[in-house]
Amino acid sequence: MDAAWAARSAGHSVLALLSPQDVTAMGLDPITARTLAHLYLSALRFDFRCPTLQRLVEQLAETARQPLDCYTRALYAFALLGQSRPEGLAVMDEVLADAGQHTKTLHVLLHGLWLGQDLDHGAERLLALSSRPALATGSDPIVLFRVAGALRRLGRYDEGLGAIDRAIDCLPPGDTSVHADLVRERSLLCTARDLHQHRPPTRTSSGVPS
Repeated sequence: MDAAWAARSAGHSVLALLSPQDVTAMGLDPITARTLAHLYLSALRFDFRCPTLQRLVEQLAETARQPLDCYTRALYAFALLGQSRPEGLAVMDEVLADAGQHTKTLHVLLHGLWLGQDLDHGAERLLALSSRPALATGSDPIVLFRVAGALRRLGRYDEGLGAIDRAIDCLPPGDTSVHADLVRERSLLCTARDLHQHRPPTRTSSGVPS
């Protein structure tokens, strides 16, 4: 959620203003309850507090008077994916069936796939998700950043460098909020490519280089 990200970028946190008890309090009207949940859970997401986020959503699911909304379930998928838990993929697929082209929801899932480095075919799943029309604009620096990371994991270094260079070009002038992350990913891509190019060839059992 933009409010949680804006607070974090300014050096503040929703987590200092709200408590889990505020989020799970009984008797709130549905709009207030959902707003508080989105704010608090999004702040946990941006702090990568995946186990805490998972536990809080599970508590909400037990006490909620109605099924959890699609965005909250996407945050739950993020928490599982971020821990590389395979059940997160099933939750993600359920969310995708309802999310349509809701950009914010898709970004949450993309973030989870990016964070879950040990997910089965996680990089391929990330690239598939990034090709959805809502994300495949070619001008979103965050999408391009996550795509570059997936391409690096797949050994497609030159494509990854192309994606990260486009991401840097797409940043608004003077935007420092994610610039360091993009530059860091570019350095990782260059390092991984250089290591791959200078890696000695492996040999087969017959001693012939492969």
